[in-house]
Amino acid sequence: MSAMEAAMASRRTILAEPEESQTPSAAAMIERMKPPTGVRAVTGAGSGSGYEILFQGFNWESCKNNLYKTLKTQVKDIARAGFTAVWMPPPSDSVSPQGYLPRDLYKLDSAFGTEQELRELIAEMNANGLKAIADIVINHRCASYQGDDGKWNKFGGRLPWDARAVCSGGAFGGKGKRKKPADEYAAAPNIDHSQDNIRKDIAEWMKYLRNSVGFNGWRLDFVRGYGGSYCKQYIDETIPEMAFGEFWDSCEYSDGVLNYNQDAHRQRTIDWCDTTGGTSAAFDFTTKGILQEAVGRKEYWRLSDPKGRPPGVMGLWASKAITFLDNHDTGSTLNHWPFPAKHLPEGYAYLLTHPGTPTVFYDHFFQEQDGLKKSIWELCGVRTRNKINCRSKVTIKKASAEAYAALIDDKVAVKIGYGDWSPNGAGITYNGKNFRLASSGFQYAVWEADV
Repeated sequence: MSAMEAAMASRRTILAEPEESQTPSAAAMIERMKPPTGVRAVTGAGSGSGYEILFQGFNWESCKNNLYKTLKTQVKDIARAGFTAVWMPPPSDSVSPQGYLPRDLYKLDSAFGTEQELRELIAEMNANGLKAIADIVINHRCASYQGDDGKWNKFGGRLPWDARAVCSGGAFGGKGKRKKPADEYAAAPNIDHSQDNIRKDIAEWMKYLRNSVGFNGWRLDFVRGYGGSYCKQYIDETIPEMAFGEFWDSCEYSDGVLNYNQDAHRQRTIDWCDTTGGTSAAFDFTTKGILQEAVGRKEYWRLSDPKGRPPGVMGLWASKAITFLDNHDTGSTLNHWPFPAKHLPEGYAYLLTHPGTPTVFYDHFFQEQDGLKKSIWELCGVRTRNKINCRSKVTIKKASAEAYAALIDDKVAVKIGYGDWSPNGAGITYNGKNFRLASSGFQYAVWEADV
């Protein structure tokens, strides 16, 4: 193994702590006061404290009502459920009401509410122990005016860029550096992040969101469109408490069926995290794809890779895996790649008991049907009580056609699927104590050690 490979491997391995001497040094005593090594981010913000539970605070239709006012009334319940951070929609003026075609970045009056309402919402979140995560859309930006060439490449507001800021090769008359066609976003001018002045402007805007508006972290949109090294610069300069990117890449299928081996898919996400110097985590699209195929096709054997590990990013670099079932793109009214609705309870039983940083979608948290809201509250409680974190240990006990079962940190057990399994039935104990049922629903059960 090369020196670089060894360095990368060490970042993904939880090392056993050495035995302490009976008379620890002052340095050792200081080290004891730090968070456990297994839950510290390697560098940068990444998954925050390691104990985060993320709530996506909007769906595709949230722009049709005053989201900021609505969320403010829900903050206390969100915090009480056990969430630690809320992912919010893009805050800036936008051509599209959903916020993903930003125009004047510093103008924070949007379809979701006014700038003042946004500031009040963030203050309420922070007062209730919640981090406010901004959706940062900087791969592209819509122009306010047509340039001399008649194309929309003249920008307004406090960042009056022109065609020189736009990547060449597209339909907007850009004069900047060209990007790979596969990484282009066709609906708007793609911004050339290779230019020092552009990166300086973007970093200053993000500092404004961080230091003046009050955001605590970043969800970075469409990161395939610009280099991870640029993400690292933005993260390093703004010092967020959390940072994670949307590296949405296609899984591998054969004849419309997901291939069992998705190692190449998850590796591409890991490689992207590496390009950020480990400062950013990323959504675990691999886990989503495999989990929904497993529950939908009754093929729970998919949830163990050939080495007996979880098969997504979670199984290789869990501290950088932001896990989820659906979001505003895959679910909601867009439904580009939805998780099977009747299997949502067992999907959350998997996410909320496993390592990585789990995300709960807005629509699901408020869904009473099928007992989903009740299940999410119970499962968040299990995760919080047992201090399950982004690097918790998973021991897979069963992965067959009919069921998947695992132990997490030896003290929480989970079973999903239509097959039968329980820790007590399998003769598993924790410090000599049996397990007790903590939550159950359609095709899932979760137990805690009776301590």
